[in-house]
Amino acid sequence: MASNPTSIVDFHTLSQARQELGAAFVRMMSYFREDGRKSVLAIEEAMRAGNAAALVLPAHTLKGESLQFGAQPLAELAEKIEMVARRCIEHHEEPNELLGDVVRLKPLFEATLALFERELNPLVDRRPVFGRKAVLPGGGLF
Repeated sequence: MASNPTSIVDFHTLSQARQELGAAFVRMMSYFREDGRKSVLAIEEAMRAGNAAALVLPAHTLKGESLQFGAQPLAELAEKIEMVARRCIEHHEEPNELLGDVVRLKPLFEATLALFERELNPLVDRRPVFGRKAVLPGGGLF
């Protein structure tokens, strides 16, 4: 998992989505949180069952929703899971090679959510303290 928040979330894309969605942004973000957790859980369950077909739809859904909000690394990981699962279906193989990717998925999703929540929290002071650099969650500098 990347330690630099800018490598986990493209804040320009997030800001653009916020602007385009207007008042619906907070609701859409709550859907991302809820649907994302369901997708991650479904991917983990499918992996435990060795069911490549059951990996495709939740990975595809997570990919699309992640891209909408600027979570590029999460989208790329979900896309890899989706594409390898599709290949496994075509070749009648179990998706064993995805085990490491599926293990990385939940921590990356949770780190992405944490950054979204920090960005959306109106009570967070985002100004650096005079004479110090602001430290973001995960240890990155602002």
